[in-house]
Amino acid sequence: MAMNRFSLRINGARHEVESDPATPLIFALRDALGLTGAKLGCGLEQCGACAVLADGEKVLSCVRAISEFEGADITTIEGLADDALGSRVQRAFVAAGAAQCGYCTPGIVIATTVLLSATPAPDKAAVVEALHGHLCRCGSHNRVLKAIRHLIEDGGRDAV
Repeated sequence: MAMNRFSLRINGARHEVESDPATPLIFALRDALGLTGAKLGCGLEQCGACAVLADGEKVLSCVRAISEFEGADITTIEGLADDALGSRVQRAFVAAGAAQCGYCTPGIVIATTVLLSATPAPDKAAVVEALHGHLCRCGSHNRVLKAIRHLIEDGGRDAV
């Protein structure tokens, strides 16, 4: 296995990671850097648990190679704590109890942050579309939607 050195900007800091170029980003985040917020669920880009931001866009990191992210600005769920909107979304999810086991929550928070960043007052169809592909096996969907509804209703104010 050929190992290369990759320079990644993650959560505002530069990190050097030695990896096979085909290694999925999620393994670099979790194993090499200890950023365990993004989860490996299905490994097929079908559950959304591995979502992160790359240059402000949601990407699923479970099958995308680390080599694709050289030079990208990556934000994980851990990095959203330093983002005003991301932090608001996280607090709203906590206030609404929008997680049971929490495995899917980081991906859903990422998707919600991207949605509200692009459209501060999305309609129900836009919310459903943004959450498409994010699976919650615990049944927290109603609380997730409640948290998002409160964020939309509160606009720029803090939801909690």
